[in-house]
Amino acid sequence: MSVPQPIDAADARPVDPALSRRRKAAMVVQLMISEGRSLDLAALPEEVQVSLTRELGALRLVDRATLRAVATEFADGIEGLGLAVPGGMDGALAALDGRISPATAARLRAEAGPPRGDDSWARLTALPCPELVPLMTGECAEIAAVALSKLPVAKAAELLGLLPGERARRITHAMSQTSTIGPDAVERIGAALAAEHCRPVNHAFEHPAPNRLGEILNSSGSVTRDAVLDGLEADDPDFAQHVRKAIFTFPDIPARLAASDAPAVLRRIDQPMLITALAAAQALGEGFAAAAAHLLDNISQRMAQGLRDEIAERGTVRKVEGETAMSEVVAAIRAAADEGDITLVVAEDDGEE
Repeated sequence: MSVPQPIDAADARPVDPALSRRRKAAMVVQLMISEGRSLDLAALPEEVQVSLTRELGALRLVDRATLRAVATEFADGIEGLGLAVPGGMDGALAALDGRISPATAARLRAEAGPPRGDDSWARLTALPCPELVPLMTGECAEIAAVALSKLPVAKAAELLGLLPGERARRITHAMSQTSTIGPDAVERIGAALAAEHCRPVNHAFEHPAPNRLGEILNSSGSVTRDAVLDGLEADDPDFAQHVRKAIFTFPDIPARLAASDAPAVLRRIDQPMLITALAAAQALGEGFAAAAAHLLDNISQRMAQGLRDEIAERGTVRKVEGETAMSEVVAAIRAAADEGDITLVVAEDDGEE
């Protein structure tokens, strides 16, 4: 912030001791505004903004000598400063951005609470109804009634429908006690609820554990994959079920790859690799052979017949070669889906791809 120069520092006189610090601050601010200076007063605490505005409102005419003395005192004070500090936790974190670890920064932000000007109720009401259920069941009925009152009507009605009947009755009855609550109390309630129910969750991994393990097992050999899944079934059946849904192997092709997308996928695979994969799949039979047939049946007859002729000439495929080639086919399908060239079919109970 540039400092306003006193009108004539040589003629400055002592500042009237009767002037308060607030009044002098208001004079300096008014002087800078009149000179067209840009001031970021919104960064000040709300109480300071209120006090400053009131002092500005109380100002009347200020003689030049008084203004000169106040401006000179202010300029002398600024020149005596040796270091400008960030001010507050938000400023400190901004200054140290990239210099401390993300985990440390997240911890400090959590300890400091929401930033100044944060609209706690906006964050709370933006939560989906299922995420608001713990708030409505874990807080006292009166607090839950305040929260319900802050929601849009349609969302409040949806949320009530998710609550047990007795709990919903108690909350709606408690709404009769909210009419005398003051705005400050409502804001404090919102800040406390947001601190408890809107805490940011810092995940070390981008994808859920079943998806991460599924990707690993997709690239693993069938023996390793089956052994891992068998062990998971014994130790944690629920987790094993989610992992199975995340796995996409060669036998899954008929269920996941639309017939119309087969030509686009096969164009991504080198011909020798594709021949090896199809030959190995046909030799394994059952689901593998069905997947090979799905690919061959959904391309042009001329191309399919050419592939069948080469498969017959290929002969026996070693197990390791076959598994590598089939993994390449699956990888090509996943790459096409990731790039948006195709859309994999998702079973209704599998969730999103």
